[in-house]
Amino acid sequence: MYVIVDIQGQQFKAEQGRKLFVHRINAGQGSEVEFEKVMLVDKEGVITVGTPVIEGAKVVVEVLSHVKGDKVLVFKKKRRKGHRKLNGHRQQFTEVRVKEIIA
Repeated sequence: MYVIVDIQGQQFKAEQGRKLFVHRINAGQGSEVEFEKVMLVDKEGVITVGTPVIEGAKVVVEVLSHVKGDKVLVFKKKRRKGHRKLNGHRQQFTEVRVKEIIA
């Protein structure tokens, strides 16, 4: 069984016991968080699609840790002007494990 769930504007395929990296969630390590924007449920081949969400369905996840993503370098240059600019960015992520799917 799997579901498609909307977590902070991004859609993830969630299965029981699977680990996901989502954008930073304001929750402590070891706490449980529920997401109720379930858009699709697949139960042994029977697919239910929400309009836009499925009522009563939710995903319960456990927060494992807060981590940083890989560094992304943004380099800007204007030719013949001597203008160069280098910016770096590391996205904040939260690692979660899907504990339970209620559908």
